Amino acid sequence: MSSQAIALVDCNNFYVSCERLFQPWLENRPVVVLSNNDGCVVARSQEVRALGVKMAAPWFQLKALARQHGIIAFSSNYTLYADISNRVMNVLASFSPQQEIYSIDECFLDLSGFKHIQFSDYGQRIRATIKQWIGLPVCVGIGASKTLAKLANHVAKKRPEYVGVCDFTNLPVAVRETLLAQIDVREVWGVGARTAEHLSRMGIVSALDLQRAAPKIIRAQFGVVLERTVAELNGEACLALEMITPPRQQIMVSRSFGSAVYTLESLQQAMTAYVTRAAEKLRRQASLAGALQVFIRTSPFKTDAAQYQRGLVVPLASPTEDTRQLVSAAQAGLQQIYRPGFAYQKVGVVLTGLIPMAQRPRTLFDDPVAQARSNALMSTVDSINAKMGSHSVRLLGEGWDKNWRMRRERVSQHYTTQLDEIAIVHAQ
Repeated sequence: MSSQAIALVDCNNFYVSCERLFQPWLENRPVVVLSNNDGCVVARSQEVRALGVKMAAPWFQLKALARQHGIIAFSSNYTLYADISNRVMNVLASFSPQQEIYSIDECFLDLSGFKHIQFSDYGQRIRATIKQWIGLPVCVGIGASKTLAKLANHVAKKRPEYVGVCDFTNLPVAVRETLLAQIDVREVWGVGARTAEHLSRMGIVSALDLQRAAPKIIRAQFGVVLERTVAELNGEACLALEMITPPRQQIMVSRSFGSAVYTLESLQQAMTAYVTRAAEKLRRQASLAGALQVFIRTSPFKTDAAQYQRGLVVPLASPTEDTRQLVSAAQAGLQQIYRPGFAYQKVGVVLTGLIPMAQRPRTLFDDPVAQARSNALMSTVDSINAKMGSHSVRLLGEGWDKNWRMRRERVSQHYTTQLDEIAIVHAQ
């Protein structure tokens, strides 16, 4: 094993835990969080998992089970989840100078310089701090590589005897191999369903089998990526921590409507809102877009209704991050592909041709004054929305009567981001 030590800290049942944080009566109750338009299950409490409910199960198929067992369902409250995630990640940053935020509910910490401490004790300290300061339960897995840290975290979650922390770097080889032998190869980071099927035909069904596989054979059959996974399973760190999230190569914002949309006006309002959101993400990573793609479609599941889908790429005269210019281009593209007489279910935009702001191309027709005003306006709008709440300042083109918005009939309060919905504590 290498001298490197990586910890993966993962929030348990993150969306459900966020809902329970401000509603303690939900503890030990079966809870699910639903996807956009309250369609499918995207998060389950342990009580719901015990009932056999699968991830992505359609909610309408669970109504009888929900009544029978008292399952409580919530619409996704992404504003709340994002804010709680930021708080968790800020606390975790104090435990290591090198942190990679991997997703909304998990991050890697480099503990390689912490050899003077017991990693298991440090992991318990992390868990206790997050629980006390934020109120969420987390598990910690520690390994010589990111892949092993992931698997150690899997053990920490599934095996109660580890009390939420599993340190592969301090386990005897025989114990570690026994644990890996009990983990399905599909649980290995980066092994998808098709790859797992192929591996199974080769007699590789567990994480230990993959660890012991011949690297040359794996590379010949699957390529260099899975060969690196084998190396990681053997303690060779091939995946470095990404402490700065690399800029996205494209940015997409799209949502399914809560109910069918028929008019161009409603589609234009939705498009304006989605382009605005995409432009905010674009500026956040300090990029410019050179083109954008707009698309619309009807529901492919309503086979008895007329079907239509169309997309169009709209090049921009010059790369920009200005919401107004991006919306104008998107609306021009939408008008070209819109056809009346269809029940539209989805609209979206993809910003492409992204380049860093520092590489903004210069031409003889540049207007430095206009560009400075644009930069100042976008910066001001972003600052106000960051301070006062998303969409505090927005384009009029979004409209007010949003009949196209997502169906979110079970959404909880925005306990941490809106003053009028802040949690109230009553003394007993």
